[in-house]
Amino acid sequence: MKTVISIPDKIFNSADRLAKNMKMSRSELYARAVDEFVTEHARLNIREKLDQVYAANPSTMGPTLACAQAAAIAREDW
Repeated sequence: MKTVISIPDKIFNSADRLAKNMKMSRSELYARAVDEFVTEHARLNIREKLDQVYAANPSTMGPTLACAQAAAIAREDW
């Protein structure tokens, strides 16, 4: 898909240098950048929805059990 966009000269020049340094076309650089941006926003959207779920349904776990759970999670290898 071809498209036309306007961006500030400073960003264009920086992106152009980066594309040359990475030995890729400007189109590939912009496509990768937009893909990463969209992916990150999708992750943030999921986090926001989970925050809403947990805010609407707070845990009934007591403070002692909550501390034990938090301590156990911190030790796990992900």
